[in-house]
Formats: sequence, C-alpha cells, structure tokens
Amino acid sequence: MTVTDLSPRPGPPALVLVAHGSRDPRALSTVRALQDRVRALRPGLPVHLGHIELNEPLLPDTLAALGDTRAVLVPLLLGRGHHVKRDIPRTAAAARARTRVAAPLGPHPLLADTLGTRLLEAGWRSRPASAVILAAAGSRDPESRADTDRTAGLLAARLGVPVLPAYASAAAPTVPEAVAALRAKGRRHIAVASYFTAPGRFATQCAADAPWIASAPLGAHAAMAELVIHRYEQALGTPVTAAA
Repeated sequence: MTVTDLSPRPGPPALVLVAHGSRDPRALSTVRALQDRVRALRPGLPVHLGHIELNEPLLPDTLAALGDTRAVLVPLLLGRGHHVKRDIPRTAAAARARTRVAAPLGPHPLLADTLGTRLLEAGWRSRPASAVILAAAGSRDPESRADTDRTAGLLAARLGVPVLPAYASAAAPTVPEAVAALRAKGRRHIAVASYFTAPGRFATQCAADAPWIASAPLGAHAAMAELVIHRYEQALGTPVTAAA
C-alpha cells in the first residue's frame, strides 16, 4: 500500500483518531465527519484517522506515514476493553512515531449529554413508567462493563429515569433480556439509547430489538468532538492551542 508522507513538522503533536472499523459504509462516513468537526475546533492541529480493522487507513499505515513525529492516539471507543488495553498500545509501540495513547472516550458526562440529545431526536419524552436501555457492544473485561455502568448512571441522572445497560455480544443482559427485566418491574415505555460511536452491525441489531424508540449512534455530535479534544489534551497534560 502506498503511504503519503506526513513527516515531522514543528507544532503540536498530531491527533490520531483510532476507530474500530466496520463493514457498514455509514461508519466510515461518520468518523470522517467527526474528524472534520475536530479539525474545525482546532484549526492547524494535524488530525488523522486510523482503523483497528476492516477499514482503511489502518492504524499501522497512519502511524507509518507520520514518521518519527509526535502523536496522541485517541481511541473512539467507549470503555477499557481489549482494544484499548492491548491492541492500540501494541500498535503504537511498534511505530516509529513518538506516541501517547489517550483514555477511551467513556465514561464522561459529555457522552451522557450526547446520548440524551440523540434520544430527544428519536422522540424521547419521559412518561409514567418509562425507562431506557443503554445498548453497548459488550466486552468480557469487567472494567469495560464498569465503564458502561458508569455511563448508565450519568444518563439516568440526566433523564431522571432508570437506565439499564445491555449488550450486543460477550456480556449480559442482551437488549431483549433487559426489556423483559424492565417490564417485570412495571416499566411500559422502554427506549434504547445506542451507545455506539458509529453505525454498524451491533447498533442496527440493538435498535431492531427496541420495543419503543431507538436513538441514533453518538456519531459526529459537537460534544463528541469536544470530548476528543479533551482526551487529547488530557493525555498531554496541558491544553494545546494550534496555530491557524
């Protein structure tokens, strides 16, 4: 594969968005739109994209193109699972670029804000005996599930209704199991909040199991771009203002 030279230049470290990758073409267009939003927030800051799998550019190719410059990798992932703990650091360590790996996006109050907005866009309004299922990809890592639980708590505080996490794979309960559990407790109006960065198979699957409404994935919401910049600056330990 031919790689464009993005060799070192003076200025702040590059920001590399690390997306999972998906066979759903909407996923790539969504992360590209988020990349554009991040660039708009920090004009002059080099913002690149690399995927863990399934889409180009793959992360090793993006890092190879950066040469030996400095870069901060910001995972577009929502908790501390296998990709965040092992795959991304391993790829970063193998690159010539001088890298730091930022924390995943979640949990964070800005995610709860975005989830609430997406639910409102889908038609959410609090009704008697309403509840929300926070539909996530799922992981066997207990820290990843703890991160999802924390986001569920933040969203519950924001909406004022119970929020129950559910998973598309690797963890329980599933969305149908969560629906059954909430109905057993008398919850009649149950919405699904899509806790996915971009559209894909799992997001589509979870939305199809919604008994009432399902929100769109987090996507390129303005708060997501703010959160990316926050994780970038947090990894560096100081705010960075790029020259225009």
